Amino acid sequence: MDCPKKVVLFILSCIAILFIHKNHVSLNVTASNVGLNYGLLGNNLPAPSVVISLYKSIGVTKIRIFDPNTDVLNALRGHRDIGVTVGVKDQDLAALAASEEAVKGWFATNIEPYLADVNITVITVGNEVIPGPIGPQVLPVMQSLTNLVKSKGLPISISTVVSTSGLGQSYPPSAGMFTPQAREQLIPVLKFLSQTNTPILVNMYPYFAYASNPINISLDYTIFNTEAVVVQDGPLGYSNIFDAIFDAFVWAMEKEGVKDLSIVVSETGWPSAGNGELTTPDIAAKYNGNFVKHIKSGKGTPKRPNSSMDGYLFATFNENQKPTGTEQNFGLYDPIDMKPIYKLF
Repeated sequence: MDCPKKVVLFILSCIAILFIHKNHVSLNVTASNVGLNYGLLGNNLPAPSVVISLYKSIGVTKIRIFDPNTDVLNALRGHRDIGVTVGVKDQDLAALAASEEAVKGWFATNIEPYLADVNITVITVGNEVIPGPIGPQVLPVMQSLTNLVKSKGLPISISTVVSTSGLGQSYPPSAGMFTPQAREQLIPVLKFLSQTNTPILVNMYPYFAYASNPINISLDYTIFNTEAVVVQDGPLGYSNIFDAIFDAFVWAMEKEGVKDLSIVVSETGWPSAGNGELTTPDIAAKYNGNFVKHIKSGKGTPKRPNSSMDGYLFATFNENQKPTGTEQNFGLYDPIDMKPIYKLF
């Protein structure tokens, strides 16, 4: 006699969860202030319920999703020990920027139904759209969402995600400054975030700096693999390029009169394949593992020493619908067999 479909699905889910606990419970890749990006650009990804079980098994307490995906948010119901950052789709910004009523409708559809049993902590408005053609749409949407969550008494932060491409100069870190276009679009956003005491989210990828100039940039300096000072910037000494990039962004903000604004590293990572000897599992393991150690150490950066820092590794899985090459190989796990692509420690 055939089992009912729900029973079959339940059994398969249990098998997957048992496999996760058997293979990943000792991995312990994260600290309380390190989260994971959960991308969905793949046609072979595990069911969201299985992914949430994976997160629980390795101690992940924070994740970032790029849009309010209903399957993921439903799988998160009841798991309030996982803080969730939810992104507004870039293609939705124009309509939302034009109308506060549209913002209220978006919130009612995509966020409100989950508030009772999903721990949504941050909503990000746009992903790396500043500077760019739709960059000016970010601030009005942020303002409308901020007013909305405040009126409802909800502890949800409203911010945006930018990349370091907005830096026109970053070396040495104290010379950090934004490009003219970034200044025009980003400075009003930074000042608004300063007023609301909300961090800016910044994607930082030392890999791309290294890949663009592997002859002159040391691998050890790029993957936190040396304690020696490689770059001396006045009284500040840098032994890794991540801190240098981070502080260049801090310097750039300060030159615009925005001081003490917190930065959350919304993405960082290293591909394990796709660019020859620059992208091996061993190098990826060292960068990501050392990044976690750096965050856990609480040392901060030379410009912001002894300061807590939050960061999100990119990404949970290799995603086969991203562009061919390194973009498909940033994952910590293989989506098909759920095995780690490498061990971080």
